Amino acid sequence: MGGEITVLVVDDSPFIRLAVQRMLEPLTEVRVVGTAADGGEAVEMARELRPDVVILDIVMPGVNGLDAIRDIMREAPTPILVLSSHARPGTDLTLQALDLGAVDFVSKADASTRMDIYDLAPILREKVLAAAGSRVGPTPVEAERDDPGAEPAPAPRPTSAYDVLAIGASTGGPRALTRILGGLPANFPAAIVVAQHMPAGFTATLADRLDRRCHLAVREASDGDVLEPGTVLLGAGGLQFGIVREKDRLVARIPETGGQLLHCPSVDYLFRSVARAAGARAVGLILTGMGHDGAEGLQAIRDAGGRGLVESEETAVIYGMPKAALPAAERSVSLDLLPGVIRSIFENGSD
Repeated sequence: MGGEITVLVVDDSPFIRLAVQRMLEPLTEVRVVGTAADGGEAVEMARELRPDVVILDIVMPGVNGLDAIRDIMREAPTPILVLSSHARPGTDLTLQALDLGAVDFVSKADASTRMDIYDLAPILREKVLAAAGSRVGPTPVEAERDDPGAEPAPAPRPTSAYDVLAIGASTGGPRALTRILGGLPANFPAAIVVAQHMPAGFTATLADRLDRRCHLAVREASDGDVLEPGTVLLGAGGLQFGIVREKDRLVARIPETGGQLLHCPSVDYLFRSVARAAGARAVGLILTGMGHDGAEGLQAIRDAGGRGLVESEETAVIYGMPKAALPAAERSVSLDLLPGVIRSIFENGSD
């Protein structure tokens, strides 16, 4: 995104509002054009100022952050970056915010005092710049739907030429995962493994929410979990996640250290392990996110004889990861078409 990036800062704490402004000062292309103390002010100022990015707390007096996100996305769709609490209620509220259309979040974990809040500056700056270039629009609200609804009596599980679907995602990933996994049937014929860039403490809540919203069984991965058809294993935030083949089974492995990789869980780490363990019986998919994590891993799956897809530029909130992996992919597919394409590959061997 070229030119000046305008930002609206929303938090009930005057200290936090000032701290955020000071953290953004080194970015000469960024200008804070307004501040608000509650969600009601935020909606009015977003409508009036039309900022490029809104930085917004969730828990505020009066109109809370969730209601503000819902109204902003309906009246003046804007990339929203949430300032989130790390406590368990905070993680659930954060994921609700992402459901409602927020692009990403910055966790206030270990940075809730005057002593350490400025430690958030590098990640805040990075995410503001990424959010400014993201793709948002009016969002259909599905955040309150915690029941995927009744499904017809399970059909027999079809046989498949593939054992595992590996998915990598970052910014915008939770909503994309909800769309994709929600479009797959309970009798899906392969296991699914996911590396979603997310801090420790958030992935367990994300797995719980996904489990409630789709017909597949979704849980956070543990070392030694056996991959089963129709089951989704989500890598835990702060830990690497890979798979190995033990005799005739694919098994999750969680190493004690994350190594030197930037992301933890890393899409490249997971995909390389999938290439080794499943080879030509694997399919890799790279979804929305900034950076290039997953590009080398998807190439490893293709080199092993497996298949590879990326989300299209038209639907990716941030096209960085899919674009980086595009040379290794067979094709790019829009988010709304991905569930059908995945089913065709796994059930019919075609797309």
